[in-house]
Order: sequence, then structure tokens, then C-alpha cells
Amino acid sequence: MGYTADERLAASPEEGRYLEAVFTPGAQVGTHAEDPARPVYVLEVTEVSPIRVPSGRLVVASPWPDDSDRELPTPAGRELKDRIPPGVHRVQASWTEAPYEYNGEQFDGREEVAVRLLVSDAPVACWEAALGVGESIEQIVPGERPIFDSEENMGSFADATAWPSLTEPFRRFWLDVDAGKQDASRATESLDESFERVSDEALEADLVTFPTGGGTIVWLGRTETGSIASIATVGPAFFHNELVTSRVSRAGRTRL
Repeated sequence: MGYTADERLAASPEEGRYLEAVFTPGAQVGTHAEDPARPVYVLEVTEVSPIRVPSGRLVVASPWPDDSDRELPTPAGRELKDRIPPGVHRVQASWTEAPYEYNGEQFDGREEVAVRLLVSDAPVACWEAALGVGESIEQIVPGERPIFDSEENMGSFADATAWPSLTEPFRRFWLDVDAGKQDASRATESLDESFERVSDEALEADLVTFPTGGGTIVWLGRTETGSIASIATVGPAFFHNELVTSRVSRAGRTRL
């Protein structure tokens, strides 16, 4: 008998189908925002960046400090309760296109709709919402999901042991802005299409950012044996209507 997710964390059948479809090129994931009769398909799944997680402890959270706190402390980060194998993993993004016209000009409506950290190539048998360190499944109300809030509409994957140093460029940027520095910039590596990377060579660890919006669920894709094959988040779609999305669950969501 294979692994069975706790029903309080398990993705619904609709959510599970969406999470599988959104990483399958050619699969339909929605309809055009301006024309519901036009289907929208996954265009491609691209390689964003390798990421080093030497401790096996993964944070999935916004790298930005809470700008409502004038001290701008290092963001707490949300470390996942489940560990992953230490080493180098791949970050991938799923893309759709929903072409549209605005003021007589044509746009491709290209957008990132999901991102995942690929732990292995093993097939995913089930999806479940991830718990963070210190969080208890007993705190979850049926029908709700644990989430992380994404400051500046940005999430990230990062090694937990290097979290303070990996998020320092974002904190330093806000401090420079608050100090009125005109040429404020952050010491990150710009990757293609709205992704950034920060590295700590002393710890041989990385942080890779991704666009997101609002409260975000982290999904664990588990194999038949219960091992983690994939860690995914689903982003907001602006140019198409999603057939079903993890955001449906956010009507009831839990900040643990």
C-alpha cells in the first residue's frame, strides 16, 4: 500500500489534476480572460537555476523584510518541516501565453504560472500542503491551508542555514532606500524573466526567487513511498482564467 496524505493537508482531486497539468507542456490550464471559449495551454517548462541546499533544510518564503517594521529585521522565513536530500536541485518554471490587444497593440500575455524545486524525477503520486517547522497539523481547520505571505509579491527557495546571509541583499536594499540613497541596488544575480539568485560561497548555499502573489500555499509532491519528488507553488494568473487552482483553497487559509 502506498503513501496516503492526511486529509487535512491532501490536495483535492481538482487541485491535484491542476498541479500535474501545470507542469505538463501542452496541457490545458485555463481559458482566455477575454474569451472563455479560447483554451490556454502550458507553453513550456523552463529551467530557472540550479540551487544548492547543503543542509537539506529548505525555506520557502519571501526574502524581503517586513517593511512595516522600521528596524527591517532579517525576515523570519518559513522553513519546511520536511527535509530534502542535501545537494544541488533544479528550479523550474511553467509558462503560459494568452495573447491580447491593448490600445491597438498586440501582447503575448506570457506569464509564469507555477514554479517548483525538483527533488527527483520520480512520478508524483499525491500532493499535500506543506507544514513549516513548529507548525502542527492539529492547528489546521478542515478546508483551510497553511500559507506564507509574500512581501513584494516575491517568494524564494533557500537553504535554511544560510537564510540570514542570503536575504541580506534585500534587507540592505530597503535600508539604503530608507536612507535616501539615490542609486540603491541589491547584490543579486538577475536570471531570465523575473527571477533572481543570491549565493553564499562560504556555506555553498543559494537562494532563488520567484514571482508570486498574496498568501501562497507550498505543495509537496510525494511518490508512492512518501518521499518528496517536487515542491511547488502556483502563482496568480492575470491573462487567463484558471480551470482550477490552489488559490481556490485560499478562501480558507491558515497562517500558522
